[in-house]
Amino acid sequence: MPSTLSIGFLTPYSGVYPYYSAHIVTGWLLGMGLDPARQKTVQFVSEYTHMGSAEASVSAARKLIFFNNVDVLSGLISYKATPDVIPVIENSKRPAFFFDMGEYIPHFPYLSPNVFYASHQLWQSEFALGKWAQGHFGNGGMIVAPIYEAGYHLHSAFNQGVSAAGGAGTRMAVLPHNPDDPKKHDLDSFFAALEKATPTYVHAIFAGSLGLEFMIKWIQSGYHKKIPLLINETMAYDDILDDIRHIDMEVYTSMMWMREDQGKANQQFVKKFESTAKQPANIYALMGYEAGLMWRDLLPHALKKDWDTVKQKLQTAIIDGPRGEKNFYPASGFALPSANILKISTAGNKINKLIIDQGTGMRFDAQEFEAIHNESQSGWQNPFLCI
Repeated sequence: MPSTLSIGFLTPYSGVYPYYSAHIVTGWLLGMGLDPARQKTVQFVSEYTHMGSAEASVSAARKLIFFNNVDVLSGLISYKATPDVIPVIENSKRPAFFFDMGEYIPHFPYLSPNVFYASHQLWQSEFALGKWAQGHFGNGGMIVAPIYEAGYHLHSAFNQGVSAAGGAGTRMAVLPHNPDDPKKHDLDSFFAALEKATPTYVHAIFAGSLGLEFMIKWIQSGYHKKIPLLINETMAYDDILDDIRHIDMEVYTSMMWMREDQGKANQQFVKKFESTAKQPANIYALMGYEAGLMWRDLLPHALKKDWDTVKQKLQTAIIDGPRGEKNFYPASGFALPSANILKISTAGNKINKLIIDQGTGMRFDAQEFEAIHNESQSGWQNPFLCI
């Protein structure tokens, strides 16, 4: 029996989380019960895909499969780029196991039996937050996002949540893009719009440091605590909030995983990762760990190159991980994640998180989402946070 399993890893650039691939890989190996520093059973081969475009992903996939001869193709890739890569995968007859943050609601005109998806399903978090916001604050909300963030399905999923609760939709403010200074966002027109017609709440969707910048300007604007501020899940991650923990701030968000969750499976993951990586557990490590829990059972078959058995198990299996049940094949439905609605306050150099409600999910193939796919023919190919 061959003694190693080689996994090719498509690796786009991310200025927001530059070490995401190392965290996924470390989590994956820990989930399989392997020591990342000493194990020799699984070999990862990374291939840079620049900003994650379809063209760059196809080129990298070809190199990994036909030159490096990897057994499994993996990595971070957008649903907008996957269709171009699928023919390369199907020619090889080997399985692919891709990761994504869930910036798009999945849509599979063709569902390959060789391709599996480990998605964080961020759109589910947005749907749950929108449904809660409508029930809690009523009609008249407003969404603000830069043009990059507005190119995904996050605001659309939020609005579907609003509609599911009987709401009439929200106003949308897309910040103008400055090609000479893409990191600069002029919020003057947004704040002027608030003066003309005060919304019942504002939902902000920003990536990386721009989220931090927005929250600071929000406090300075005078609207803080006058208009409830709801933020996208990624804006509420600890590494972002750490930089404003000294400021008196109050926001709402939806989260599908919390490091602080005291469930046995979650604390086992957190302790394993943090003792190995010497860094706080994060969402990428969790996604890798969930993959590892799946591949632990697949490993004996994968080492024998028994891809038929590997693919059959991936199509039907469900793991019970740190945040509950998860599966990896769309035709089996994707287990609905649970979302906590949180009230987060920062003061006195502390971050306080209070769970105030439980959000609800929705199947990705629900008829209500058809309009989003039909109306969103374009969209960014780079995975969310890969800027």
